[in-house]
Amino acid sequence: MHAFDVLGDPVRRRILELLAAGEQSSGEVTAVVRAEFGISQPAVSQHLKVLRDNGFASVRAEGTRRLYAVRPEPLQDVDAWLTPFRRFWTPRLAALATEIARGKRERRDQPEE
Repeated sequence: MHAFDVLGDPVRRRILELLAAGEQSSGEVTAVVRAEFGISQPAVSQHLKVLRDNGFASVRAEGTRRLYAVRPEPLQDVDAWLTPFRRFWTPRLAALATEIARGKRERRDQPEE
C-alpha cells in the first residue's frame, strides 16, 4: 500500500496524530477514536493493523497491554515526496515570519504610556 493510501484515511491520520504525542496503549487510542469517529473497537484495531503493517506504527507488548508508537521512516518518505512542492509555500511562510517579527519589534520599541 502506498503511503498516501494509508494516510488518505482520516481515522488513520488521527491515530498518527495521537501517537505523535507519544507512545499510547491500544485502549487509549481506541477510546479517543471511538469518541471522535463513532466506530467500533474492531474497526480501530483494523486501522492500527494497517498502520503497523505499512510501517507507520510499531507495537510492543507490556503485560497484557499493546503500546503503539509512530515510526518516522514512512513519514520521511512523504516529506521527501513533498520537497518539489515546498516552493509554493516556503516563501510565504518566510514572509509571514518576517512580518510577525517586525510586529513584535514595533510593539517592543513603542514607548509605554
